[in-house]
Amino acid sequence: MFTIAKEYHFSASHQLVGLGEDHPCARLHGHNYVVIVELRSDALNSHGFVKDYRDLDQLKIYIDEKFDHRHLNDVLGDAFVTAELIAKHFYDWCRNLWPEVVAVRVKETAKTMAEYRP
Repeated sequence: MFTIAKEYHFSASHQLVGLGEDHPCARLHGHNYVVIVELRSDALNSHGFVKDYRDLDQLKIYIDEKFDHRHLNDVLGDAFVTAELIAKHFYDWCRNLWPEVVAVRVKETAKTMAEYRP
């Protein structure tokens, strides 16, 4: 089994509505997000790749146009824009383009990470 991953960065704000006023994430705040998409295959293509990293450029364009320096509650239309749900969103988006995608990880900080892997 061969596995590759590629990392993308963006900055955005969000707010977790309904957590209670004493919870810091209930306030409007932002993160420097890291999105890591993981792809896997039993075999390599004719060029020796699971997937050419350049083929993943569409994800960078999507992130830059729709997510970077945006308010994620507006982008995703949800009161609960957690790292877990962001990971699921990116997994679904990527999987529609590349069947080799097996997981997406989202880091909000250097110490925290959420992953969606069906």
